[in-house]
Amino acid sequence: MAKPTYKDLLDAGVHFGHLKKKWNPKMAPYIFMEKKGIHIIDLNATLKGIDRAAAAMKSIAKSGRKIMFVATKKQAREIVTQAAQSVNMPYVTDRWLGGMMTNFATIRRSVKKMQNIERMLNDGSFDSVTKKERLTLTREHEKLSRVLGGISDLNRLPSAIFIVDISHEHIALAESKKLGLRTFGIVDSNSDPNQVDYAIPGNDDASRSITVLVNAMTEAIKEGLEERKSAKASDKKAAPAS
Repeated sequence: MAKPTYKDLLDAGVHFGHLKKKWNPKMAPYIFMEKKGIHIIDLNATLKGIDRAAAAMKSIAKSGRKIMFVATKKQAREIVTQAAQSVNMPYVTDRWLGGMMTNFATIRRSVKKMQNIERMLNDGSFDSVTKKERLTLTREHEKLSRVLGGISDLNRLPSAIFIVDISHEHIALAESKKLGLRTFGIVDSNSDPNQVDYAIPGNDDASRSITVLVNAMTEAIKEGLEERKSAKASDKKAAPAS
């Protein structure tokens, strides 16, 4: 899918903000008008936000660094899981554990525990344990996998974070900022766009809107990864035979 057009955004309802009474005044530059008590987001501003964020994401991906996707809202989980997996990026879609970034060493230990249980369940190590013990371990693995499965391959902190609904994911955003990560986010009319480095003004509640905006970012990441691959291949060709 190419970069979304104005019509794509319109069709997906990206322009629908929240009720006027719920708005954040800092979103004023991105509001086009008010209709029946609801703020309408300026889609030209959304397109600019997409361009700016996409260029930065492409550059991060091209350099081989990781961007973590975060969306624990019910309507965004599946969309974001599939999108992040399609570009081999880490993701958190079940719940954000406090300290997931700021206490990364502890989180890594939990990931290792999950991987150890998985390995032992698969290689027959638990054949000798009782049925009850096996069930307990299987349940623990399922629980860990749900929360940490999306970051199981992340051996160090990502360079950036991409958030769907920055108000909902305020803990993830605060931890990322504390660590100096680059922050990207879909920002609805009830949020403060200055909280992220790259704000994409748009509806962060409707699944169609989330899909269009998330896909625009994954396309940019794909481009960056392809360029990285091509550059590596060129370097290999250029390298003198030893």
